[in-house]
Amino acid sequence: MCFTSNGAEVTTLASGMGEPRLMADPAAWDAAVAALPGAHLLQSWAWGDFKARTGWRARRWLWPGEHSAAAQVLTRALGRVLKVLYVPKGPLLDWADAAARAAVLDALQALARRERAIFIKVDPDVVTSRGGPGEEQPQPTGLAVRADLAARGWVFSRDQIQFRNTVQLDLRPTLEALLAGMKQKTRYNLRLAERKGVAVRPGSATDLPLLYQLYAETAARDGFVIRPAAYYQEAWGRFLAAGQAQPFLAEVGGEPVSALIVFRFAQTALYMYGMSREAHRDKMSNHLLQWHAIRWAKAQGCTVYDFWGAPDEFVESDRLWGVWKFKEGFGGQVVRTLGAWDYAPAPRLYRLYTSVLPRLLNVLHRRAAARQPGD
Repeated sequence: MCFTSNGAEVTTLASGMGEPRLMADPAAWDAAVAALPGAHLLQSWAWGDFKARTGWRARRWLWPGEHSAAAQVLTRALGRVLKVLYVPKGPLLDWADAAARAAVLDALQALARRERAIFIKVDPDVVTSRGGPGEEQPQPTGLAVRADLAARGWVFSRDQIQFRNTVQLDLRPTLEALLAGMKQKTRYNLRLAERKGVAVRPGSATDLPLLYQLYAETAARDGFVIRPAAYYQEAWGRFLAAGQAQPFLAEVGGEPVSALIVFRFAQTALYMYGMSREAHRDKMSNHLLQWHAIRWAKAQGCTVYDFWGAPDEFVESDRLWGVWKFKEGFGGQVVRTLGAWDYAPAPRLYRLYTSVLPRLLNVLHRRAAARQPGD
């Protein structure tokens, strides 16, 4: 990779691919990304713009031509010298095309070397297998890409930012067929929620404080850490205003009891946030919420509803086992992907950053916690 006279980074690629150019037009970028295999919300302009407001720098490269590709690269500075690079749910290309794959990976590796990054991380939705436990169907392209990454010196990352596995529902059948494809218990719970008086309504920007309140209650109950309200106000509000997100709230007697937010990009809907209270949990409002979100996604022209997350290992001890059993009831298919892989230009610095430094910080934190007042 090198610089042209106008500062844009380019590289000579395989036949059928033009030189990558930096994109500055949001509409043109989104249109190009939406047309590529594996198009994902996290490669959209709006996502990069949002991350740019939270400490990252977003740059967007498009490879035009017969074999096109795209990569939205996020950069985070760690002090004055160090930095890390991340291509969330990308790069996007036809991963079965070995020449295109080699060209894009060459360019990303060169970028990491030129910028002296600790590493560059990618986690494209390249499928390695489909099907639930005992029904796995290996996908040749995913297995070839995994072997290719390892041969190039990429390593499976200790820091998996996004979910490796998920559950996806094909929205192309009719609503009647989608209902018929659900497990019997799920259909029963949908009807139960309606009989018990659960009402679902679409949310708006005025509901954002309520959504955060519900999300904070969920985090406290289930023991996970969330960010300050301003972060979600920005994230949820930005996509809601752009028509790329829709909240749904479930109420019993006018009292909010649960909610979710579904995002959409290209032809995929993503169930990214769910939240609920202890009150009225026996009324199965979460089932009815999902059905409303699925119907909305289909009406928006989406062909896939992504439930966004499934266990790393399909065993009952996995933290997502219960979540997966809930999602499984809607008739979706388990999809396993490559996960996140890191390329480190300086392997020793990478090991220091990913292994030695975290252990040292853990020791310091334990020592600080053990100190008593007056020590």
